[in-house]
Amino acid sequence: MIEAADTVRLFFALWPDSALQGRLAAWAKQAAGKARPMRRENLHMTLAFLGATQTTLLPLLTESARTVRFVPFTLRLDRIAYWKHNRIIWCGADQDPPALSALVGELRACLDASAIAYDRKPFVSHVTLVRNAPGLQMAQPWEPLVWEARDFALVQSEKTDGRISYRPLERFSASSA
Repeated sequence: MIEAADTVRLFFALWPDSALQGRLAAWAKQAAGKARPMRRENLHMTLAFLGATQTTLLPLLTESARTVRFVPFTLRLDRIAYWKHNRIIWCGADQDPPALSALVGELRACLDASAIAYDRKPFVSHVTLVRNAPGLQMAQPWEPLVWEARDFALVQSEKTDGRISYRPLERFSASSA
């Protein structure tokens, strides 16, 4: 039987630089009203969600991720939207760059080849900005942002002092090809 201490909650994500996190967090805070803006340090774009994963798989995960080849790309966050089913305001790209779709496909193929379980829902590029939102009516006007994606990260989700924190464990850089 696997004990909780033998597992960690993991996901792969694009991790924005500090300046972009700041701009996203500022907009979320203004738009949130009585809803809950995401904390700046937790803002990211999930590429593949693994969930509770055996700690013994960490070396295999990092080794698999190192084999993922992708080129750097520019992601234009030009869309703001609301998902009623989970009450979140999010931003994303109206049209994903082909390099992002290729990265997600390559990463998921590596996970499949290593027989590592992950959430197989179709990928929707988005950054969650506000949780428990009643809708978009409170949102401030959205100014498109540009994200220069040069790497992705293996991230651990942990609860500390009643708060969820995301901590990048390792980053994987784009190839120069």
